[in-house]
Amino acid sequence: MAETRTAILTVDDDPEVSRAIARDLRRAYGKDYRIVRAESGDQGLEALRELKLRGDVVALLLADYRMPQMNGIEFLEQAMDLFPSARRVLLTAYADTSAAIDAINVVDLDHYLLKPWDPPEEKLYPVLDDLLSAWHAVDHRPVPDTKVVGRRWSARSSDVREFLGRNQVPYRWYQSEDPEGERLLAAGVRPGGSGRDLPGESSRSCRRTQPRERRTLAHACRRSRDLDG
Repeated sequence: MAETRTAILTVDDDPEVSRAIARDLRRAYGKDYRIVRAESGDQGLEALRELKLRGDVVALLLADYRMPQMNGIEFLEQAMDLFPSARRVLLTAYADTSAAIDAINVVDLDHYLLKPWDPPEEKLYPVLDDLLSAWHAVDHRPVPDTKVVGRRWSARSSDVREFLGRNQVPYRWYQSEDPEGERLLAAGVRPGGSGRDLPGESSRSCRRTQPRERRTLAHACRRSRDLDG
């Protein structure tokens, strides 16, 4: 299984600014972190959900304050539910500093940065270096987790669940027709994908997961005869 990299996610609704932020982040942190870019709060939350499903971790969230539909504070507030330990930074213009100060209490904000931050070597990287160092000082290793996705009345799903229960392996059950079950399958067994993030069953055989790693068992196939056979 390929080693996953810790992610840094940035959200800004201005495409030009969004690309500039991602460029600055990749230049300084691209070697050690996966840089994820979103152009709306909803898009950012969807990216976080995908990272969560794959078992990845997020160290840092940067969000612009002024965005339509969902501002930066609202985004960070919802992002806390997905990655509560991620460090949170609000990007603001000078006129919005009072809102940024208020956000310290609302979303436990770690820092706010005024735009523009040129040169980043003086006004951006030192702040993020400190936040990332503080994040790494805490153990963020995920607790091993097993997920089983399948149809409710599938005999093969029952076999897997009974096997896990008999061996006292904690697991969570998801119906393949439910949104969360569909999301899990899409994350790991999409056509042409390797399935390495979500080891699963694509025909009548199951791939084995590696010990001591986050394991997700997708006991659901694209064809009903594979599920119920």
